Amino acid sequence: MLGQDTLPYLANEVVVVQPAEADAYYDAANELFEMFVAAGQHIIDENRFAEVGIPANLVELIKLSWDDDRNIHLYGRFDLAGGIDGQPIKLIEFNADTATCLPETAIVQYAHLKANNLDESQQFNAVFETLTSQFEELLAVNPDLQPTLLLSAMRGYPEDDTNVALIGEAAREAGFEIEFDFVDHVEFSAEEGIFWQNPKNGQFEKLDFWFKLVPWEAIAEDEPELVQILTDIVRNRLAVVLNPAYTLLFQSKYILKILWELYPNHPLLLETDTKPLAGKACVEKVVFGREGANTRILNANGSERLVTDGDYGDYAKIYQQYVAFPQDSTGNTYQAGVFYAGEGCGLGFRRGGLILDNTAGFVGHMIP
Repeated sequence: MLGQDTLPYLANEVVVVQPAEADAYYDAANELFEMFVAAGQHIIDENRFAEVGIPANLVELIKLSWDDDRNIHLYGRFDLAGGIDGQPIKLIEFNADTATCLPETAIVQYAHLKANNLDESQQFNAVFETLTSQFEELLAVNPDLQPTLLLSAMRGYPEDDTNVALIGEAAREAGFEIEFDFVDHVEFSAEEGIFWQNPKNGQFEKLDFWFKLVPWEAIAEDEPELVQILTDIVRNRLAVVLNPAYTLLFQSKYILKILWELYPNHPLLLETDTKPLAGKACVEKVVFGREGANTRILNANGSERLVTDGDYGDYAKIYQQYVAFPQDSTGNTYQAGVFYAGEGCGLGFRRGGLILDNTAGFVGHMIP
């Protein structure tokens, strides 16, 4: 499913996680999501969209989707430091909009578990079942819409295709009819909805739910006309878009600063500001960066410890207190990823250097 070229990316080792540590990861994801919802409401109430980096053309759609509970946040992934070896869990960021690593977490590490004759209770991993429940809930709260789902990714990203395929299988299990097509093939109409051209007969068919593994900020910047069409589609109940536009509030790393304002010194948070933290080592991040790009680690005296380049350098920056990730004897660092789909539902680890980038590997876990 993941292709031959990704085999070195998947580790044979596992991280041993104690039962109490697995429970703590679950509780942290649930508590953090409630805090993100409160922070999202604060951004809307105080009209802090521009400050957070939200493109102005998305604000209306964000409000529409936020105020209508039928627009469920399908899933996301919390990236966390600590949680093992006695280190406290700390939020690094929330991949709320277009989180990947689903197949690795849901399927590959589960297969690893079974291949070693271990019991499924020895893993914190209910990702597929919980995603299926989310789709069942979507059908329950949207009875006026047809159970038809179009899943789209951008062309040329095979990893995205495998993530979309898994999401589609969960939707099928929940009772959806599903279709796949790349986003450049989808037709959008402000008056009629979202359409897919069936290659078997050439006919355009309307689908009432659309999942897109395409970042909202990219749509806002590159396809402003599409934002207006999607706003009309959502307003007129012609389709439900997943993840909803409001997830961009959670995706913006600026929300880390707002969380620190609302919950100062909370045990799950790291101090975050719009300027380097005086006298403290910190990490400079762009508000909409991905896979560790355009990141700098600064020492307490302000000198640069490590820097990565990337395509996101034009975005505003935030500064988050530096925290060391757990390390193994060879110096590899480990960052926990906890999926959230209505509740915390699965744990996996990414392994790499001080800044985890797109060369980081995936490591499963087991609970003894």
